[in-house]
Amino acid sequence: MSGLLSDPWFYAAAIPAVILVGLSKGGFGGAVGFVGVPLMALTMPPVQAAAILLPILCLMDIVSVWTWWGVYDRKMLVDMMPGAVVGIGLGWLTAALVTEEMVRLIVGAVALVFVLRWIYLQFRHGADHAAEPNRVAAAFWGTVAGFTSFVAHVGGPPFQVYALPIRLDPKVLSGTAAIFFAATNALKLIPYFALGQFDTTNLTASAVLMPLAPLSTIAGAWLVRRMRPEVFYPFTYATVAVVAVKLLWDGLL
Repeated sequence: MSGLLSDPWFYAAAIPAVILVGLSKGGFGGAVGFVGVPLMALTMPPVQAAAILLPILCLMDIVSVWTWWGVYDRKMLVDMMPGAVVGIGLGWLTAALVTEEMVRLIVGAVALVFVLRWIYLQFRHGADHAAEPNRVAAAFWGTVAGFTSFVAHVGGPPFQVYALPIRLDPKVLSGTAAIFFAATNALKLIPYFALGQFDTTNLTASAVLMPLAPLSTIAGAWLVRRMRPEVFYPFTYATVAVVAVKLLWDGLL
């Protein structure tokens, strides 16, 4: 434990990772929080990085839900959450079989196709085109989000594949995502504990990084509240595109 906490490279990777994840949790940058595990994995095994981040994510979720309290889309949550529970269960059952590289390739490919489809629709229907809610699609993407979130904390892109085309108000989308991932991460605590990932070393590292969680999350929410939809959506899609390329790159290498 002392070796990890006395390593300056741990802080060089972990501090930016926590700040970026916090900004994403606040609603700013959408899926940009995916960088958390890869950044920390530069100085430790990816599984350990994910375990250290999970308690921090849960604290961020509390701050994020409080920040967006009362601002959410109930139908989207009702349609997506059962799938998320199934996805977490599948992740737990296949934890020994599915590698993070496989997950990154799958999520990266889906996210890239998603962005290319959005660009096509902008030319065909215009920037204001909105998709209709679909319970079957919501259940499917909720399952994918739960699964990829369990394996590598990369639930953002699958969630946005379903949620972004509906074009909710940015504040409503951020509040809905806050509740969705708060519930998802809370559920993940059980299998992570059962898999032995919450040892003294990891929990102590989480505690050291905890003070950054509320500050970065509130900062992300502050930024989203000041972004117009015509800025928010193109920016978020651009973020997903960057995420997709990075995930494909990491998965292939």
